[in-house]
Amino acid sequence: MIAVLTALLLPALIQSKEAGRSTGCLGNLHQIGLSLQIYVQDNQNMLPVMYDRSTNSLFTNRPAMNVVLAPSVGGSSNIFRCPSDKQHLFELTGSSYAWNVLLNGQDADHLMIMTNRYPLTQIFVVFDKEKFHLTRGAARAINYLYADGHIRNLMEMQVPQ
Repeated sequence: MIAVLTALLLPALIQSKEAGRSTGCLGNLHQIGLSLQIYVQDNQNMLPVMYDRSTNSLFTNRPAMNVVLAPSVGGSSNIFRCPSDKQHLFELTGSSYAWNVLLNGQDADHLMIMTNRYPLTQIFVVFDKEKFHLTRGAARAINYLYADGHIRNLMEMQVPQ
């Protein structure tokens, strides 16, 4: 009887724990979004030029998100750590989150992706480096921060008309 109850409750418990970690991740992305706003305000409305550090240590001389945004996050590097980062990408690369390098150096109010203009509500700027939240389902495995500041756990890119 206890084994049956455990088998029934364990998936719900795992889902509940992941929902909490995902909420923490969304909070981190919100803080990163605020630090990006501070950066943009201090830099003539231009987005930063940042690159992700890879686990194979190539391109370590390029500016990374956790370094560029450090002055505007209040000294806490923990906002760059997703609570569900079981691959330890934070420890290996300085961030569990990736930056959309297609936006490097662009005017924050006139963003373009591959010469196409999209609404700010559809352009993601920062996102989980891996499918950290896969236990919540494939469609909700990655959290995204969009250019208008909203956060979602699914990508919503549509081709412009």
